[in-house]
Amino acid sequence: MLTGVTPPVPQHSATALRHLLDLLAQGTAAEEFDRPAATAREAGAPAAELAQIAEATTVALRIRRTLSQHRVREAQLTALFDTASDLAALRDLDAVLRAIVHRAKLLLGTDVTYLSLNDDAAGDTYMRVTDGSVAEAFQRVRLGMGEGLGGLVAQTARPYATGDYAADTRFHHHTTTIDSAVLDEGLRAILGVPLRLGSRIIGVLYAADRAPREFTAGEVALLSSLADHAAIAIDGARLLEETRAALVDLNAASETIRTHSEAMRRAEEAHDQLTDLVLRGGGADDVAAALADILDGGILIHDADGAELARARTAPQPPPTPAVAASRARGRAVPLNGTWVCAVLAGPELLGSIALTGRAGLADADRLLFERASVVTALLMLLRRSVAETEDRVRGELLGDLLSRTGDPGTLTARARRLGVDLGRLHSVFVAHSDAAPRHRLLAAAARSAQTRNGLAGLHHDHVVLVAPSDTPGPDAQALAAELGQAAGCPVTVGAAGPASGPAELPDTHSEADRCLSALRTLGHTGSGGATADLGFIGVLLGDQADLGGYVTRTLGPVLDYDEARSTYLVATLDAYFAQGASLTRTKTLLHVHVNTVVQRLERIGRLLGPDWNEPPRALEIQLALRLHRLTRGR
Repeated sequence: MLTGVTPPVPQHSATALRHLLDLLAQGTAAEEFDRPAATAREAGAPAAELAQIAEATTVALRIRRTLSQHRVREAQLTALFDTASDLAALRDLDAVLRAIVHRAKLLLGTDVTYLSLNDDAAGDTYMRVTDGSVAEAFQRVRLGMGEGLGGLVAQTARPYATGDYAADTRFHHHTTTIDSAVLDEGLRAILGVPLRLGSRIIGVLYAADRAPREFTAGEVALLSSLADHAAIAIDGARLLEETRAALVDLNAASETIRTHSEAMRRAEEAHDQLTDLVLRGGGADDVAAALADILDGGILIHDADGAELARARTAPQPPPTPAVAASRARGRAVPLNGTWVCAVLAGPELLGSIALTGRAGLADADRLLFERASVVTALLMLLRRSVAETEDRVRGELLGDLLSRTGDPGTLTARARRLGVDLGRLHSVFVAHSDAAPRHRLLAAAARSAQTRNGLAGLHHDHVVLVAPSDTPGPDAQALAAELGQAAGCPVTVGAAGPASGPAELPDTHSEADRCLSALRTLGHTGSGGATADLGFIGVLLGDQADLGGYVTRTLGPVLDYDEARSTYLVATLDAYFAQGASLTRTKTLLHVHVNTVVQRLERIGRLLGPDWNEPPRALEIQLALRLHRLTRGR
């Protein structure tokens, strides 16, 4: 008997095995796996071979189930804060969980972070990993479903936060084990979010401080995204163990596994590349350009309001709202008319969307890569929002101090200089109002306008206020009303005043701009902008330091100049005409001239002031100007 020679595989078994491998490689439906055995049976294969084929079919179906589960679970990877390439390379479950909990502690800046997992057999949840904990009892605590904050999160599958746990009546404080552990650790403020795998809750991720505090919606969204990452990491580690077991059962399927692993490696490398790009300060344009190169297609990035943030290798187009809603509901990228769309989420919050054009057909690997790109985009948007909110808060605080006479002018000037605002220049104050636009949207539009003008914007006395360099408040208010109206999608009215020559003059200037806004709205000038000088005699009445001479000049200037240059009596004629109730007969008697002389003088006045000089609104302004002219000349 020859040694080292493998006994030949029976013909029917060999053919059936090759057929089974082909079915595995093609991803064929499970019903098709019975066909090789049926074919061999029809060909008259002996019972021994049929038994071998049946065993191989069972193994192949097990491999297919394993691979199918692997693909489905990997597609659910939405790890928002995979912020370092070493985390993606970790394969040990404990190392992954420690890294995630530590990263949550760094990103949220809390004293303690920890993670618990549900024990389905015991019906409770137990502490798995902690970072920053010092109490041994806390590190070993177990919670019943519905007990304490963590038990409530695990039971309801919803985030819960408390600013002061011991004083919060929403939780069952009769559970002495939990309260004692929290007291030993010294925790006050606690935020807990569920670890989800599809519709199943496998545990809870927490962030906690030893002092009372309130957690913001952004922090809840951030921790929710990290919880999604933790759930996927746990599932990924379990999947890796199942894959290794499957490879032991059937080494012939290794090529399929390697192909899938290569796709995953490519997705991880692309994910790391994009994440590194964001962490190095790259913007939306950089992410769009990099993603367009990786996926060989066009990329559009929109925010939650549908505004375009970035575009690469494609023409502009609005986000397809139905596709965004479908992607948000499914948690997957969806196709629509040759374009792939993926919602950008931070936990349950919609931040925006990414669209991929020019790729009507998208393989699973590229689809996964595209979905991972939405996670990186969410990271970018959250970082941008955090920076913008901080800057807006600082600018808003400075604006409030400037308009409230709070603080030393020198200190205010220095604070403004650090924000790129030079209060040494002439500044005007603009107060905006809209009956239709939500205040937050109008404020956001005003903040963008203030940035482009090197000014400040914020809320003051329930109005959106903008302070910007300007020595022409009237025209600038008109331009700003049109700009804000277009951004808000509805009419915006802007009252203006100024210019002010320093911080000390800004409060009074703001008061005048506020009165101007009220006058514009009362006069029915909704959707327009202007300053007190644009309101005629109403502006004179509104102004704190009314420029009476300027008003007279703007109203009667051409007539005054004509009299001055030619020694005529047009102003006197105009004054007499109005004083006599617009009667030509009484006017000529008062002036001791012929009636034709009065008519000729009034015609000259009409050419100088315009054809509407005798209309009621204009006539009222002219009469007020004549009265002020007499007063200022000492008559």
